[in-house]
Amino acid sequence: MMRRLALGMVAVLGLSACSSWMGDNAAPPLPGKRISVLSREKALEPEVKDAEIKLPPPEPNSEWPQAGGFANHAMHHMEVGDRLERQWRTGIGEGAGKRARLLAQPVVAEGLAFTMDAEASVRAINANTGDVVWDLDLTPDDEDSTFASGGVAYEDGLLFATTGFAQVVAIEAKTGKVVWRQSLSGPMRGAPTVRAGRVFVVTVDNQTHCLAAEDGAVLWTHQGISEGASLLAGTSPAVDGNVVVVPYSSGELFALRIDNGSVLWQDQLTTLRRTDNVATLSDIRGRPIIDRGRVYAIGHADMLVAIDLRTGRRLWEREVGGIQSPWVAGDYLFLVTNSNEALAVEAKTGRLLWVTQLRIWEDEEDKEGRVIWAGPVLASDRLIVGSSDGYLVALSPYTGEVLGKVSVSDGVTIQPAVANGTLYFVTNDADLVAYR
Repeated sequence: MMRRLALGMVAVLGLSACSSWMGDNAAPPLPGKRISVLSREKALEPEVKDAEIKLPPPEPNSEWPQAGGFANHAMHHMEVGDRLERQWRTGIGEGAGKRARLLAQPVVAEGLAFTMDAEASVRAINANTGDVVWDLDLTPDDEDSTFASGGVAYEDGLLFATTGFAQVVAIEAKTGKVVWRQSLSGPMRGAPTVRAGRVFVVTVDNQTHCLAAEDGAVLWTHQGISEGASLLAGTSPAVDGNVVVVPYSSGELFALRIDNGSVLWQDQLTTLRRTDNVATLSDIRGRPIIDRGRVYAIGHADMLVAIDLRTGRRLWEREVGGIQSPWVAGDYLFLVTNSNEALAVEAKTGRLLWVTQLRIWEDEEDKEGRVIWAGPVLASDRLIVGSSDGYLVALSPYTGEVLGKVSVSDGVTIQPAVANGTLYFVTNDADLVAYR
């Protein structure tokens, strides 16, 4: 599968020339030199000079049914138009604030986009027009909506929602009717993962629950180490075949049998070298990926690993930390680090192929206003990332070059989703925006 130069050039032209997407011109080079932030003392450098990256061609996908796309979180190279224009923008409820956080990635299925706001209100939105079809508040009558958000996932006509109220709720996707509710051991911040009639969720006290999709019955539970301090967010397990890979805020990574929850292997995503208080948080917030017999996972405490799914043996590791989910496409991983570096990594070896420093501060001169980056997603030869200061930025997956950017008026700190040639993303002020 050769590098697609022709389409790549078309994509670049579409980004740089069209004012509706990524601005009028390619972004100028980022000023200043790389600086060290958080745990790492030295900026990363590519290990292969002028690496030739060969990606599989982009393919259309009709749905994005759960956080991370499919249950294994391996979406590879998706297809969108060369020139994306904003189609619609729809409010989804309460946005991020001092007392609430937006955590849920939108999902798309049956012609609908499903969202959850910061106060656990779920909406179904027509994916083509942006019209709200139904909405449902999942807050119990006797509960405060603070830290209520979790996430949503779709399978076989049902939408499954997790909440900060320690409940999993199954909802008819077309109508918004509640089918069942199940109370669990603790709140959930991450979206459920659904596969073959089973719903997998992780609570903030590091318990994994496997529920029957039909009626919500708890089939089995697994307990990790309870962690006193963690990042205020959540993640979702990855499922492939008969294995579910579960990340915990303790830095533990477990592979469990989906039929009974028995442990196949476990790992710990931490390094011996800790250089500041922030880096001591072992949290795994990026969703793990299962792809062709390998598990890829990144922890906050400076550890990126590739693991053999069957044996649990580490194939390689790098002292790179992050809270965003990596992206796998062909023989490559793409990710954003805690130091706001976008990376291309050779999936078989872990070698760095290119490094691009994304903006770290809103005010570069005074080093104020830390910028958070969400993503990436790979669509039609563009790596797309969102920023907390209100931009979508496109990078070349082949070189890391900044192709262009577009202002979206508010922060984007949740990974976008792609379905039917459309890019969907949620802003911090709780708007769902569609570009096609």
